[in-house]
Amino acid sequence: MTHDEYISYDGSGLAKLVREKEVEPSELLDLALERVSVLNREVNAVVRLMEEDARAAAQNYKADRVFSGVPFLAKDLGSHFAGHPTSAGSQFTKDIVAKQDTELVRRLRATGVSIFGKTNLPEFGLTPYTEPELWGPCRNPWDLARTPGGSSGGSGAAVAAGFTPMAGAGDGGGSIRIPASCCGLFGLKPTRGRTPTGPSRGQVWRGATVEHILSRSVRDSAIMLDMTHGADSGAPYEITLPENPFAEEVRHDPGRLRIAWTTNPILGSEVHPDCINAVEEAVGLLEELGHELVETEPQIDGEGFARAFMLMVASEVGADIHDAETVLGRRARRGELEPATHVLSLLSKSLSAREFSSALRLLEHEARSVGAFFENHDMLLTPTIATPPARIGELTPTPTEQLQLRALGLIGSGRLVKMIGLLDEVAKHAFDFTPWTPVFNVTGQPAMSVPLHWNPDGLPIGVHFVARFGAEATLFRLAGQLERARPWFDRLPEIAKNVPNA
Repeated sequence: MTHDEYISYDGSGLAKLVREKEVEPSELLDLALERVSVLNREVNAVVRLMEEDARAAAQNYKADRVFSGVPFLAKDLGSHFAGHPTSAGSQFTKDIVAKQDTELVRRLRATGVSIFGKTNLPEFGLTPYTEPELWGPCRNPWDLARTPGGSSGGSGAAVAAGFTPMAGAGDGGGSIRIPASCCGLFGLKPTRGRTPTGPSRGQVWRGATVEHILSRSVRDSAIMLDMTHGADSGAPYEITLPENPFAEEVRHDPGRLRIAWTTNPILGSEVHPDCINAVEEAVGLLEELGHELVETEPQIDGEGFARAFMLMVASEVGADIHDAETVLGRRARRGELEPATHVLSLLSKSLSAREFSSALRLLEHEARSVGAFFENHDMLLTPTIATPPARIGELTPTPTEQLQLRALGLIGSGRLVKMIGLLDEVAKHAFDFTPWTPVFNVTGQPAMSVPLHWNPDGLPIGVHFVARFGAEATLFRLAGQLERARPWFDRLPEIAKNVPNA
């Protein structure tokens, strides 16, 4: 198999070749590793290889598995692999070795994939761009001067560059959908509780975070969700099982849907014309396909939501650092946490139980309001993000802000952080790039970014669909219809096409 042939198939297509004995899993793994060796110096998507494990899986494959022998990459956060470190993108936690597989990893392995490495991410998955101090910036294959998004930026870049047809991702505020938009991929965030968080975690980020994959095809996403969904032992909640396999839903017509749409930012301030154009083009396409489009939007207290969400995140970051300190038996040393992460951890120490509970109540209230909106609409359409993929360094704190953060870290006072209103400032600017996606992590609704638009500079611009709680089937039906109407699979960045055969 040549590299051109390798990138012409999705995961399902490669698995079919394996089942029909037209290609061996070891050959697919060789191709994946060759692509990483040639392109990763520029893209910086893969931060750790797991070649020995992948070789064993490829040699001992079972041909009846849905993704037998298909190379796969995992995000270096959330999904733990026994005997391998999970860095979480942090100098402090980079060497903590997992004692057991998480339940989702166990289910991933059962699909037959050959998991050959871990992907780049921001520290603790905190930002919508992937520029950690530990691993260095990950770059977008469509334009190496730009971000692939975050926090699953390494996975997005790896799939766009053709390292693998799909890669693991997690979404706590848009971290599947943002890189899908930036990298021209399909990215679905499942409903809260659809995929497992065990055996040791319950609600990750108070239920906002859910794991799945980034892929080039809709069917790969659907098949993988068929294989990984369902509550595990001790799960904090269990949602209704689907009536049909998601893979079947992709082939079904969605019927006439009532779709609300808006380009108004819920949390941020401005939206780039390219992102508005992407939605308006999608509206026209959906009307051609027979859907009812209504320009309207849910009413949300954006300022209050942003502050409450950031307060929740700060509290969770503080708890993550405390857990890591317990495992390591020591406190984080100076320089082991990035300045912004350190300041968030300081802030978490100064927050009262009442402030934390009040923030959660505000988020729950807004989720109820959004739920009521969907009683009259099957779906909501928005831009995925507010701008085309940002340039590397454009979204990071300025040098002055970095100095301020480092100074606050040296002082070590969470009370001072509160007193100067840092959380309010962070909340004010945090969602300018992502004014829609975090809302639906809080509501728990399934949502997807679909690659329907490329701007005049050749950069992908995703459009964002949200469905009712538990309605992934509706999303997959619509995604399948859109994929047939406006195919995107063969649209790849030039860098992915220029790998010489060995």
